[in-house]
Amino acid sequence: MGGRKLTFLLIHPEISRTRYDFVGVIENECLELEYISAMLKEEGHKVTLYDGQIETFGAAHAIREAKADVVYICGRARQENFMLEYCQCAKECGAVTVIGGLHAQLCHERMYRPYVDFILTTFDIYQILDIVDCAVYHNEAALERLAGVCFQQDGTWNYRAGEPFDIRRLPRPDRSYFNSFPHRYQYLELDHAAWVRTAYGCPYRCSFCHRNRMNMGQLSCRDIDDVVDEIAQIDAGNIYIVDDDFLYDTDRLNQFVEEVRKRKIDKKYICYGRADYIAHNPDMMKKLKEIGLYYVLSGLEAIEDSYMERYEKRSDVENNVQSILICNRLGIRIMGMFIIDLGFRAKDFRALYRWIAEHQVRHVALSIFTPELCTPTYEQYRDRIITDNPSHFDYLHLVAQPDHMSVKSFYFHYYVLLIRLFLKARREGVYDFIDYGEYIRSFVANIFRRKRRNDDA
Repeated sequence: MGGRKLTFLLIHPEISRTRYDFVGVIENECLELEYISAMLKEEGHKVTLYDGQIETFGAAHAIREAKADVVYICGRARQENFMLEYCQCAKECGAVTVIGGLHAQLCHERMYRPYVDFILTTFDIYQILDIVDCAVYHNEAALERLAGVCFQQDGTWNYRAGEPFDIRRLPRPDRSYFNSFPHRYQYLELDHAAWVRTAYGCPYRCSFCHRNRMNMGQLSCRDIDDVVDEIAQIDAGNIYIVDDDFLYDTDRLNQFVEEVRKRKIDKKYICYGRADYIAHNPDMMKKLKEIGLYYVLSGLEAIEDSYMERYEKRSDVENNVQSILICNRLGIRIMGMFIIDLGFRAKDFRALYRWIAEHQVRHVALSIFTPELCTPTYEQYRDRIITDNPSHFDYLHLVAQPDHMSVKSFYFHYYVLLIRLFLKARREGVYDFIDYGEYIRSFVANIFRRKRRNDDA
Protein backbone atom coordinates (compact mmCIF):
# COMPACT_ATOMS: atom_id res chain seq x y z
CA MET A 1 0.00 0.00 0.00
CA GLY A 2 1.51 3.31 -1.01
CA GLY A 3 0.73 7.01 -1.17
CA ARG A 4 0.12 9.70 1.42
CA LYS A 5 -0.64 8.75 4.99
CA LEU A 6 -4.33 8.91 5.83
CA THR A 7 -6.61 9.82 8.70
CA PHE A 8 -8.97 7.11 9.91
CA LEU A 9 -11.93 7.39 12.25
CA LEU A 10 -13.03 4.06 13.75
CA ILE A 11 -16.51 4.08 15.30
CA HIS A 12 -18.34 1.76 17.67
CA PRO A 13 -21.87 3.23 17.88
CA GLU A 14 -23.90 3.77 20.99
CA ILE A 15 -25.64 0.60 22.16
CA SER A 16 -29.14 2.01 22.40
CA ARG A 17 -31.12 5.21 22.77
CA THR A 18 -33.38 3.73 25.42
CA ARG A 19 -32.93 3.22 29.16
CA TYR A 20 -31.82 -0.38 28.58
CA ASP A 21 -28.37 0.26 27.15
CA PHE A 22 -26.78 -0.99 30.42
CA VAL A 23 -24.00 1.59 30.15
CA GLY A 24 -22.38 1.80 33.56
CA VAL A 25 -23.22 -1.85 34.22
CA ILE A 26 -21.65 -3.68 31.27
CA GLU A 27 -19.37 -1.74 28.92
CA ASN A 28 -17.46 -3.72 26.32
CA GLU A 29 -13.98 -2.80 25.14
CA CYS A 30 -13.86 -2.09 21.39
CA LEU A 31 -11.43 -4.91 20.66
CA GLU A 32 -12.15 -5.12 16.93
CA LEU A 33 -11.34 -1.42 16.49
CA GLU A 34 -8.17 -1.83 18.56
CA TYR A 35 -6.90 -4.55 16.24
CA ILE A 36 -7.63 -2.33 13.24
CA SER A 37 -6.00 0.67 14.92
CA ALA A 38 -2.82 -1.31 15.59
CA MET A 39 -2.68 -2.47 11.98
CA LEU A 40 -3.20 1.04 10.57
CA LYS A 41 -0.68 2.66 12.90
CA GLU A 42 1.91 0.12 11.78
CA GLU A 43 1.34 1.53 8.28
CA GLY A 44 1.94 5.06 9.55
CA HIS A 45 -1.66 6.29 9.42
CA LYS A 46 -3.36 8.56 11.96
CA VAL A 47 -6.18 6.81 13.83
CA THR A 48 -8.93 8.13 16.09
CA LEU A 49 -11.41 5.90 17.95
CA TYR A 50 -14.93 6.84 18.96
CA ASP A 51 -17.00 4.66 21.30
CA GLY A 52 -20.61 5.74 21.61
CA GLN A 53 -21.09 3.97 24.94
CA ILE A 54 -18.31 6.07 26.51
CA GLU A 55 -18.09 9.44 24.77
CA THR A 56 -20.19 12.39 25.92
CA PHE A 57 -20.56 13.91 22.45
CA GLY A 58 -22.31 12.47 19.41
CA ALA A 59 -20.75 10.47 16.60
CA ALA A 60 -21.84 13.03 14.01
CA HIS A 61 -19.75 15.64 15.82
CA ALA A 62 -16.79 13.24 15.90
CA ILE A 63 -17.13 12.63 12.16
CA ARG A 64 -17.21 16.32 11.32
CA GLU A 65 -14.27 17.12 13.60
CA ALA A 66 -12.07 14.23 12.43
CA LYS A 67 -12.12 15.20 8.74
CA ALA A 68 -11.14 11.59 8.13
CA ASP A 69 -10.20 10.09 4.79
CA VAL A 70 -11.78 6.79 5.83
CA VAL A 71 -14.51 6.11 8.38
CA TYR A 72 -14.97 2.52 9.57
CA ILE A 73 -18.07 1.62 11.60
CA CYS A 74 -18.85 -1.72 13.24
CA GLY A 75 -21.69 -3.02 15.36
CA ARG A 76 -24.39 -5.61 15.90
CA ALA A 77 -27.94 -5.97 14.62
CA ARG A 78 -29.42 -3.62 17.21
CA GLN A 79 -26.96 -0.92 16.07
CA GLU A 80 -27.75 -1.20 12.36
CA ASN A 81 -29.69 2.08 12.22
CA PHE A 82 -26.85 3.91 13.97
CA MET A 83 -24.22 2.42 11.65
CA LEU A 84 -26.11 3.53 8.56
CA GLU A 85 -26.87 6.95 10.04
CA TYR A 86 -23.20 7.59 10.79
CA CYS A 87 -22.12 6.20 7.44
CA GLN A 88 -24.38 8.67 5.66
CA CYS A 89 -22.94 11.51 7.75
CA ALA A 90 -19.38 10.40 6.93
CA LYS A 91 -20.14 10.22 3.22
CA GLU A 92 -21.57 13.76 3.33
CA CYS A 93 -18.23 14.82 4.84
CA GLY A 94 -16.37 13.26 1.90
CA ALA A 95 -14.97 10.15 3.60
CA VAL A 96 -14.62 6.66 2.20
CA THR A 97 -17.11 4.64 4.23
CA VAL A 98 -16.64 1.06 5.42
CA ILE A 99 -19.00 -1.03 7.56
CA GLY A 100 -17.80 -4.15 9.38
CA GLY A 101 -18.49 -6.22 12.47
CA LEU A 102 -20.59 -9.27 13.25
CA HIS A 103 -23.85 -7.93 11.84
CA ALA A 104 -22.24 -7.04 8.52
CA GLN A 105 -20.80 -10.55 8.25
CA LEU A 106 -24.28 -12.04 8.37
CA CYS A 107 -26.41 -9.32 6.81
CA HIS A 108 -24.24 -7.47 4.31
CA GLU A 109 -27.13 -7.01 1.87
CA ARG A 110 -28.97 -4.90 4.46
CA MET A 111 -26.08 -2.44 4.20
CA TYR A 112 -26.35 -1.94 0.44
CA ARG A 113 -26.86 1.83 0.48
CA PRO A 114 -25.49 4.53 -1.84
CA TYR A 115 -23.50 6.13 1.00
CA VAL A 116 -21.75 2.84 1.95
CA ASP A 117 -18.65 2.19 -0.13
CA PHE A 118 -17.39 -1.13 1.27
CA ILE A 119 -18.68 -3.83 3.63
CA LEU A 120 -16.21 -6.11 5.40
CA THR A 121 -17.74 -9.58 5.79
CA THR A 122 -14.70 -11.36 7.23
CA PHE A 123 -12.51 -11.27 10.33
CA ASP A 124 -9.58 -10.52 8.00
CA ILE A 125 -8.92 -6.89 8.95
CA TYR A 126 -6.03 -6.72 6.46
CA GLN A 127 -8.64 -6.45 3.72
CA ILE A 128 -9.04 -2.84 4.89
CA LEU A 129 -5.59 -2.10 3.49
CA ASP A 130 -6.68 -3.38 0.08
CA ILE A 131 -9.90 -1.36 0.38
CA VAL A 132 -7.80 1.76 0.92
CA ASP A 133 -5.58 0.82 -2.03
CA CYS A 134 -8.69 0.69 -4.21
CA ALA A 135 -10.65 3.65 -2.91
CA VAL A 136 -7.93 6.16 -2.02
CA TYR A 137 -4.84 5.20 -3.98
CA HIS A 138 -6.85 4.02 -7.03
CA ASN A 139 -4.85 0.82 -7.37
CA GLU A 140 -6.93 -1.32 -9.72
CA ALA A 141 -4.88 -4.43 -8.92
CA ALA A 142 -6.03 -4.22 -5.30
CA LEU A 143 -9.63 -4.62 -6.47
CA GLU A 144 -8.81 -8.14 -7.59
CA ARG A 145 -7.34 -8.96 -4.18
CA LEU A 146 -10.50 -8.11 -2.26
CA ALA A 147 -11.98 -11.14 -0.50
CA GLY A 148 -14.71 -11.14 2.11
CA VAL A 149 -15.71 -7.67 0.92
CA CYS A 150 -18.79 -6.14 -0.72
CA PHE A 151 -18.27 -3.04 -2.86
CA GLN A 152 -20.04 -0.82 -5.33
CA GLN A 153 -18.87 -0.71 -8.92
CA ASP A 154 -20.71 1.16 -11.67
CA GLY A 155 -23.80 1.38 -9.50
CA THR A 156 -23.88 -2.36 -8.80
CA TRP A 157 -23.04 -4.17 -5.60
CA ASN A 158 -20.47 -6.95 -5.83
CA TYR A 159 -19.77 -9.59 -3.20
CA ARG A 160 -16.44 -11.39 -2.96
CA ALA A 161 -16.47 -14.41 -0.67
CA GLY A 162 -13.70 -14.64 1.91
CA GLU A 163 -11.68 -17.45 3.43
CA PRO A 164 -11.48 -18.60 7.07
CA PHE A 165 -9.17 -16.21 8.91
CA ASP A 166 -6.24 -17.40 11.02
CA ILE A 167 -6.54 -15.47 14.28
CA ARG A 168 -2.79 -15.82 14.81
CA ARG A 169 -2.28 -13.19 12.09
CA LEU A 170 -3.83 -10.45 14.24
CA PRO A 171 -1.57 -7.77 15.70
CA ARG A 172 -1.61 -7.00 19.39
CA PRO A 173 -4.51 -4.61 19.95
CA ASP A 174 -3.78 -0.90 20.38
CA ARG A 175 -5.25 -0.28 23.85
CA SER A 176 -4.42 3.43 24.09
CA TYR A 177 -8.14 4.35 23.93
CA PHE A 178 -9.04 1.73 26.55
CA ASN A 179 -6.26 2.94 28.83
CA SER A 180 -7.47 6.53 28.54
CA PHE A 181 -10.68 5.54 30.39
CA PRO A 182 -9.30 3.76 33.49
CA HIS A 183 -12.65 3.82 35.30
CA ARG A 184 -14.84 2.58 32.44
CA TYR A 185 -15.24 -0.66 30.48
CA GLN A 186 -16.62 -2.75 33.28
CA TYR A 187 -18.37 -6.09 33.63
CA LEU A 188 -20.82 -5.66 36.50
CA GLU A 189 -18.73 -4.93 39.62
CA LEU A 190 -15.43 -5.72 37.88
CA ASP A 191 -14.00 -2.31 36.98
CA HIS A 192 -11.95 -1.75 33.85
CA ALA A 193 -12.29 -5.22 32.29
CA ALA A 194 -10.12 -5.74 29.20
CA TRP A 195 -11.30 -7.97 26.38
CA VAL A 196 -9.03 -10.79 25.23
CA ARG A 197 -9.89 -13.12 22.39
CA THR A 198 -8.13 -16.47 22.11
CA ALA A 199 -10.22 -17.99 19.30
CA TYR A 200 -12.66 -17.21 16.49
CA GLY A 201 -15.58 -19.55 16.00
CA CYS A 202 -17.44 -22.16 18.02
CA PRO A 203 -17.12 -25.96 17.82
CA TYR A 204 -20.83 -26.46 18.62
CA ARG A 205 -23.93 -26.07 16.46
CA CYS A 206 -26.81 -24.90 18.67
CA SER A 207 -29.76 -24.16 16.40
CA PHE A 208 -30.62 -20.76 17.90
CA CYS A 209 -27.08 -19.34 17.70
CA HIS A 210 -25.46 -17.80 14.63
CA ARG A 211 -21.96 -17.53 16.06
CA ASN A 212 -21.02 -20.96 14.73
CA ARG A 213 -21.43 -19.54 11.20
CA MET A 214 -18.74 -16.94 11.78
CA ASN A 215 -15.34 -17.38 10.10
CA MET A 216 -16.87 -19.66 7.46
CA GLY A 217 -17.79 -22.07 10.25
CA GLN A 218 -14.12 -22.70 11.07
CA LEU A 219 -12.56 -22.60 14.54
CA SER A 220 -9.25 -20.72 14.68
CA CYS A 221 -7.21 -20.55 17.90
CA ARG A 222 -4.25 -18.55 19.14
CA ASP A 223 -1.28 -20.14 20.85
CA ILE A 224 -1.80 -20.06 24.62
CA ASP A 225 1.66 -18.67 25.40
CA ASP A 226 0.86 -15.71 23.15
CA VAL A 227 -2.49 -15.22 24.89
CA VAL A 228 -0.95 -15.24 28.36
CA ASP A 229 1.83 -12.93 27.22
CA GLU A 230 -0.82 -10.42 26.09
CA ILE A 231 -2.71 -10.74 29.39
CA ALA A 232 0.48 -10.11 31.35
CA GLN A 233 1.02 -6.82 29.50
CA ILE A 234 -2.52 -5.45 29.94
CA ASP A 235 -2.80 -2.65 32.50
CA ALA A 236 -6.07 -3.93 33.98
CA GLY A 237 -6.87 -6.33 36.79
CA ASN A 238 -9.89 -7.91 35.09
CA ILE A 239 -9.79 -9.93 31.86
CA TYR A 240 -12.91 -10.81 29.89
CA ILE A 241 -12.08 -13.77 27.61
CA VAL A 242 -14.66 -13.24 24.89
CA ASP A 243 -14.33 -16.50 22.96
CA ASP A 244 -17.71 -17.98 22.06
CA ASP A 245 -16.70 -20.91 24.28
CA PHE A 246 -13.45 -20.87 26.24
CA LEU A 247 -14.12 -24.07 28.22
CA TYR A 248 -13.92 -26.84 25.65
CA ASP A 249 -10.32 -28.10 25.26
CA THR A 250 -8.90 -29.49 28.51
CA ASP A 251 -5.31 -29.68 27.25
CA ARG A 252 -5.46 -26.05 26.16
CA LEU A 253 -6.97 -24.99 29.49
CA ASN A 254 -4.27 -26.85 31.41
CA GLN A 255 -1.67 -25.00 29.40
CA PHE A 256 -3.43 -21.71 30.18
CA VAL A 257 -3.43 -22.46 33.91
CA GLU A 258 0.23 -23.48 33.86
CA GLU A 259 1.31 -20.35 31.96
CA VAL A 260 -0.63 -18.00 34.27
CA ARG A 261 0.88 -19.69 37.33
CA LYS A 262 4.39 -19.67 35.88
CA ARG A 263 4.19 -15.93 35.21
CA LYS A 264 2.52 -15.30 38.59
CA ILE A 265 -0.25 -13.23 36.99
CA ASP A 266 -2.81 -12.02 39.52
CA LYS A 267 -6.00 -11.05 37.71
CA LYS A 268 -9.70 -11.93 37.70
CA TYR A 269 -11.19 -13.67 34.66
CA ILE A 270 -14.58 -13.78 32.98
CA CYS A 271 -15.32 -16.35 30.29
CA TYR A 272 -18.03 -18.28 28.49
CA GLY A 273 -18.37 -22.00 29.16
CA ARG A 274 -20.92 -24.73 28.53
CA ALA A 275 -22.70 -26.38 31.45
CA ASP A 276 -21.81 -29.89 30.26
CA TYR A 277 -18.10 -29.07 30.33
CA ILE A 278 -18.36 -27.61 33.83
CA ALA A 279 -20.40 -30.58 35.05
CA HIS A 280 -17.90 -33.14 33.77
CA ASN A 281 -14.69 -31.26 34.65
CA PRO A 282 -14.87 -30.11 38.29
CA ASP A 283 -11.11 -30.49 38.73
CA MET A 284 -10.43 -28.12 35.85
CA MET A 285 -12.90 -25.60 37.25
CA LYS A 286 -11.03 -25.77 40.57
CA LYS A 287 -7.74 -25.02 38.80
CA LEU A 288 -9.31 -22.08 36.96
CA LYS A 289 -10.76 -20.75 40.21
CA GLU A 290 -7.31 -20.90 41.80
CA ILE A 291 -5.81 -18.65 39.10
CA GLY A 292 -8.66 -16.12 39.28
CA LEU A 293 -11.78 -17.31 37.41
CA TYR A 294 -14.47 -15.00 38.80
CA TYR A 295 -17.45 -15.20 36.43
CA VAL A 296 -18.38 -17.98 34.04
CA LEU A 297 -21.19 -17.14 31.64
CA SER A 298 -23.04 -20.34 30.86
CA GLY A 299 -25.91 -20.89 28.43
CA LEU A 300 -28.15 -23.00 30.65
CA GLU A 301 -30.95 -22.07 28.20
CA ALA A 302 -33.84 -24.11 29.66
CA ILE A 303 -35.16 -26.09 32.61
CA GLU A 304 -36.77 -28.79 30.47
CA ASP A 305 -34.90 -31.26 28.29
CA SER A 306 -37.49 -30.92 25.51
CA TYR A 307 -36.29 -27.35 24.92
CA MET A 308 -32.64 -28.39 25.12
CA GLU A 309 -33.24 -30.99 22.42
CA ARG A 310 -35.06 -28.53 20.19
CA TYR A 311 -32.18 -26.05 20.57
CA GLU A 312 -29.75 -28.86 19.60
CA LYS A 313 -27.76 -27.98 22.71
CA ARG A 314 -26.26 -31.48 23.08
CA SER A 315 -26.59 -31.14 26.83
CA ASP A 316 -29.36 -31.58 29.40
CA VAL A 317 -30.88 -30.05 32.50
CA GLU A 318 -28.93 -32.38 34.80
CA ASN A 319 -25.71 -30.84 33.46
CA ASN A 320 -27.16 -27.44 34.29
CA VAL A 321 -27.83 -28.53 37.87
CA GLN A 322 -24.35 -30.00 38.31
CA SER A 323 -22.62 -26.96 36.80
CA ILE A 324 -24.40 -24.67 39.28
CA LEU A 325 -23.49 -26.92 42.22
CA ILE A 326 -19.83 -27.05 41.18
CA CYS A 327 -19.51 -23.30 40.64
CA ASN A 328 -21.32 -22.45 43.86
CA ARG A 329 -19.14 -24.86 45.81
CA LEU A 330 -15.94 -23.43 44.34
CA GLY A 331 -17.03 -19.81 44.73
CA ILE A 332 -17.18 -19.12 41.00
CA ARG A 333 -20.01 -16.80 40.07
CA ILE A 334 -22.02 -18.58 37.39
CA MET A 335 -24.09 -16.28 35.18
CA GLY A 336 -26.98 -18.52 34.16
CA MET A 337 -28.25 -17.45 30.75
CA PHE A 338 -31.78 -18.59 29.92
CA ILE A 339 -33.96 -18.34 26.81
CA ILE A 340 -37.51 -17.07 27.20
CA ASP A 341 -39.05 -19.24 24.51
CA LEU A 342 -41.90 -18.18 22.25
CA GLY A 343 -43.68 -21.34 23.38
CA PHE A 344 -43.86 -20.18 27.00
CA ARG A 345 -47.19 -20.13 28.79
CA ALA A 346 -47.78 -18.20 32.02
CA LYS A 347 -46.82 -21.27 34.08
CA ASP A 348 -43.43 -21.49 32.35
CA PHE A 349 -42.44 -18.00 33.49
CA ARG A 350 -43.36 -18.93 37.07
CA ALA A 351 -41.59 -22.30 36.82
CA LEU A 352 -38.40 -20.65 35.61
CA TYR A 353 -38.33 -18.34 38.64
CA ARG A 354 -38.90 -21.26 41.02
CA TRP A 355 -36.12 -23.29 39.38
CA ILE A 356 -33.64 -20.40 39.57
CA ALA A 357 -34.46 -19.83 43.24
CA GLU A 358 -34.40 -23.53 44.13
CA HIS A 359 -31.01 -24.11 42.49
CA GLN A 360 -29.49 -20.95 43.93
CA VAL A 361 -28.59 -19.25 40.67
CA ARG A 362 -27.68 -15.79 41.95
CA HIS A 363 -26.66 -14.23 38.62
CA VAL A 364 -29.18 -14.52 35.81
CA ALA A 365 -29.50 -13.22 32.25
CA LEU A 366 -32.71 -13.67 30.27
CA SER A 367 -32.93 -13.50 26.48
CA ILE A 368 -36.19 -13.55 24.56
CA PHE A 369 -35.92 -16.13 21.76
CA THR A 370 -34.88 -14.13 18.71
CA PRO A 371 -34.76 -15.48 15.14
CA GLU A 372 -31.58 -13.71 14.03
CA LEU A 373 -31.74 -11.59 10.89
CA CYS A 374 -30.36 -13.25 7.74
CA THR A 375 -30.24 -16.74 9.25
CA PRO A 376 -32.16 -19.95 8.48
CA THR A 377 -33.96 -19.54 11.82
CA TYR A 378 -35.30 -16.18 10.67
CA GLU A 379 -36.68 -17.80 7.50
CA GLN A 380 -38.44 -20.44 9.61
CA TYR A 381 -40.21 -17.68 11.54
CA ARG A 382 -40.67 -15.21 8.69
CA ASP A 383 -44.47 -15.44 8.74
CA ARG A 384 -44.48 -14.64 12.47
CA ILE A 385 -42.06 -11.70 12.52
CA ILE A 386 -43.78 -8.66 14.04
CA THR A 387 -41.14 -5.93 13.62
CA ASP A 388 -38.72 -4.76 10.97
CA ASN A 389 -36.81 -2.54 13.38
CA PRO A 390 -33.27 -3.96 13.73
CA SER A 391 -32.84 -2.22 17.10
CA HIS A 392 -35.38 -4.71 18.49
CA PHE A 393 -33.09 -7.65 17.73
CA ASP A 394 -31.40 -7.18 21.10
CA TYR A 395 -32.91 -10.19 22.97
CA LEU A 396 -34.95 -7.77 25.08
CA HIS A 397 -37.82 -7.43 22.61
CA LEU A 398 -40.26 -9.81 21.02
CA VAL A 399 -39.62 -9.92 17.29
CA ALA A 400 -41.93 -12.85 16.51
CA GLN A 401 -45.47 -13.74 17.56
CA PRO A 402 -45.56 -16.04 20.63
CA ASP A 403 -47.17 -19.46 20.32
CA HIS A 404 -49.79 -19.33 23.06
CA MET A 405 -50.41 -15.75 24.11
CA SER A 406 -50.65 -12.22 22.80
CA VAL A 407 -47.63 -9.96 22.59
CA LYS A 408 -49.03 -7.88 25.43
CA SER A 409 -49.51 -10.92 27.69
CA PHE A 410 -46.04 -12.23 26.90
CA TYR A 411 -44.45 -8.92 27.87
CA PHE A 412 -46.56 -8.81 31.04
CA HIS A 413 -45.24 -12.16 32.27
CA TYR A 414 -41.71 -11.33 31.08
CA TYR A 415 -41.58 -8.09 33.09
CA VAL A 416 -43.12 -9.73 36.14
CA LEU A 417 -40.35 -12.33 35.98
CA LEU A 418 -37.70 -9.61 35.65
CA ILE A 419 -39.10 -7.75 38.65
CA ARG A 420 -39.13 -10.92 40.76
CA LEU A 421 -35.52 -11.69 39.79
CA PHE A 422 -34.42 -8.12 40.55
CA LEU A 423 -36.07 -8.28 43.97
CA LYS A 424 -34.44 -11.66 44.62
CA ALA A 425 -31.04 -10.26 43.63
CA ARG A 426 -31.51 -7.25 45.91
CA ARG A 427 -32.36 -9.49 48.86
CA GLU A 428 -29.21 -11.53 48.17
CA GLY A 429 -26.97 -8.50 47.78
CA VAL A 430 -26.26 -9.16 44.10
CA TYR A 431 -25.59 -6.16 41.83
CA ASP A 432 -25.68 -3.80 44.80
CA PHE A 433 -23.87 -1.21 42.69
CA ILE A 434 -26.88 -0.55 40.45
CA ASP A 435 -30.06 1.43 41.04
CA TYR A 436 -32.65 -1.33 41.42
CA GLY A 437 -35.43 1.19 41.81
CA GLU A 438 -34.89 2.74 38.39
CA TYR A 439 -35.03 -0.58 36.59
CA ILE A 440 -37.99 -1.92 38.57
CA ARG A 441 -39.97 1.28 38.00
CA SER A 442 -39.31 1.07 34.28
CA PHE A 443 -40.37 -2.61 34.19
CA VAL A 444 -43.62 -1.73 35.99
CA ALA A 445 -44.24 1.12 33.56
CA ASN A 446 -43.75 -1.26 30.61
CA ILE A 447 -46.27 -3.73 32.08
CA PHE A 448 -49.00 -1.11 31.90
CA ARG A 449 -47.97 0.51 28.66
CA ARG A 450 -50.85 -0.02 26.27
CA LYS A 451 -49.14 0.79 23.01
CA ARG A 452 -45.54 -0.15 22.23
CA ARG A 453 -43.74 2.11 19.79
CA ASN A 454 -40.84 1.07 17.59
CA ASP A 455 -38.39 3.00 19.77
CA ASP A 456 -39.62 1.50 23.07
CA ALA A 457 -37.20 -0.50 25.20
